[in-house]
Amino acid sequence: MKRTLFWLLAFTLIISSCAAPDTEASEAPALPPATTTQTDAQPTEIPATALPEPTIAPTETAIPAPLWAPQLGDSFQLQFTGEPINTSIAADIYDLDLFDTDPALIESLHAEGKKVICYISVGSWEDWRPDAGDFPAEVIGNDYDGWEGEKWLDIRQIDILAPIMEARLDSCAAKGFDGVEPDNINLHWNDTGFEISYADQLAYNLWLAEAAHARGLAIGMKNNEDQAADLVDHFDWVITESCFVDEWCQELLPFIDAGKPVFAIEYTDQIGYEDFMQSICQPAADLQVYALLKNRDLDEYIATCPQNE
Repeated sequence: MKRTLFWLLAFTLIISSCAAPDTEASEAPALPPATTTQTDAQPTEIPATALPEPTIAPTETAIPAPLWAPQLGDSFQLQFTGEPINTSIAADIYDLDLFDTDPALIESLHAEGKKVICYISVGSWEDWRPDAGDFPAEVIGNDYDGWEGEKWLDIRQIDILAPIMEARLDSCAAKGFDGVEPDNINLHWNDTGFEISYADQLAYNLWLAEAAHARGLAIGMKNNEDQAADLVDHFDWVITESCFVDEWCQELLPFIDAGKPVFAIEYTDQIGYEDFMQSICQPAADLQVYALLKNRDLDEYIATCPQNE
């Protein structure tokens, strides 16, 4: 009986093992999921450091270059008084007053292939200008000797002057001018009624250059020769008064050496035509300066050196 029970138990175990095989031995290995690794699960991302760097890093103070600037060899005429403007002068560039110049005249000069510069005073208050009432009394200083109705400005207060000067520059651009001649940018030399330092004047001039360039306007340095080295990289040309008669043209060498044009006005109340031709024209040629002889009231009269014709 015991032997029979033994064989029945053995037979049961054999049947059990066949019906329920060892899962560890017989179970098929699971297939790896499709997302086993991150690289199979999603597209590869480019690390931020691998992105190409911009050619020029953007800055808040980046200023566009002017659309045009005078070049060496350009001829030059300016007329601020007398009507009408004489457009028959053989000049590549005309320098005209902002407030007195009609856009139609600028269009006419452009049609002849000429460029036009916008004259504004940025360092003096002029009582006849249409925006004279925009200047608060606190920025108006001493009388400008020799010029009736004109007073110096406190150019240290850029925050007050900026909206007024920006409006003028906007008008220059809107009328179609190509550049701007900012007069009176050397107040640190003058009895203005304010304590204006070299650094104050330099800061104002640099602000003017940026404001002009931001509107696509070229800008010239008017006189102010002692700041030539500091301004040569920011201003596009120079216009001077009496630099040959008063013997300071050499101080403009930073601009001359940089290949930027210098337009040198001499006045008939200081030197006559013959003396201008004989004593000014050769030194001007040696310096590559465009010299011109004008009346003090800057009417249409002009005489230039033979090498400029």
